[in-house]
Amino acid sequence: MRKTSTLVLGFLLVVAFSMVGMMANQLKANKEEANKKEETTVETPTQVAGIVHNPPSLDDVPDGPLGEAILRGYELTNDTSNVLRSEAPTAADGEARVNELSCTSCHAGAGMEEEVSSLVGMASVYPMYIGRSGQIVTLEERINGCMVRSMNGQKFADDDEDLDAMVAYLTYISEGIPVGADLPWRHQSNMEDVPVPSVADGEKLYQQSCIACHAADGAGTGSNTGPALWGDGSFNDGAGISRMSKMAGYIQHNMPIGAAGTLTDQEASDLAAFILSHDRPEWKNHDKDWPAGGRPTDIIDKERREQIQNGTIDWNEVLGKN
Repeated sequence: MRKTSTLVLGFLLVVAFSMVGMMANQLKANKEEANKKEETTVETPTQVAGIVHNPPSLDDVPDGPLGEAILRGYELTNDTSNVLRSEAPTAADGEARVNELSCTSCHAGAGMEEEVSSLVGMASVYPMYIGRSGQIVTLEERINGCMVRSMNGQKFADDDEDLDAMVAYLTYISEGIPVGADLPWRHQSNMEDVPVPSVADGEKLYQQSCIACHAADGAGTGSNTGPALWGDGSFNDGAGISRMSKMAGYIQHNMPIGAAGTLTDQEASDLAAFILSHDRPEWKNHDKDWPAGGRPTDIIDKERREQIQNGTIDWNEVLGKN
């Protein structure tokens, strides 16, 4: 009997030790699985980390003065000309203040559309060096640069609440983007190697595809529906888009609406040359631009426009092909 009890006790001890071993192995396995899940949880943001174009909704602006400034900045960005002209003391003051364009004329959706020269993240990349001015430029200075070039108007005063409002808006839509971030949606509207254009072919294309929005005389149908492409209401020849590489790149990347990216390099170049051949306001400070050198050869200023018009322009020189 004693022998049998000893055997039973031994068997039970073996079973107990086996169960303990199994439990230990299971605990180890569970711990390893938990560690893997924890590692996955920690690593996932790194794996998917990157700059995401995801501006916050205007429905979520904060209450109070900051929210009011953000919404005012949106209004100014989206409908620049109409807002500033409607608030000017006289019609003449309004026309001197700003041309017929808006920021949305180039930066669709008040700068919130990713594919059309988005302004999302701009508050995170300024201050930055700009070769055209030869200086480190703040966001406020960059806005004013657009006001006197692309908008062919007047700068905001340093203490203007509207300037503060535009900065507040651009800062809001740049929320979550780190300072100095490389934004993948920047510099898309540029053509590195512009083909020698045919202005005549550009005119044919314009008549076929562009007049419905921009009108036969280039005066446009509205700042956000079909901006003025030349004439007194358009950008002056100190604006970046007065360069062939910028205009051809913008056309190819964004036009025509609903069929962006369908034009060849040649077609975009032809259209750019035709558009830039027309008279537009003159920038009076070309001689002060690019003070440190590096002036682009493809700026279409008054002299170049006249050369296009009289057929004497050397496109190879303009496009850096010599």
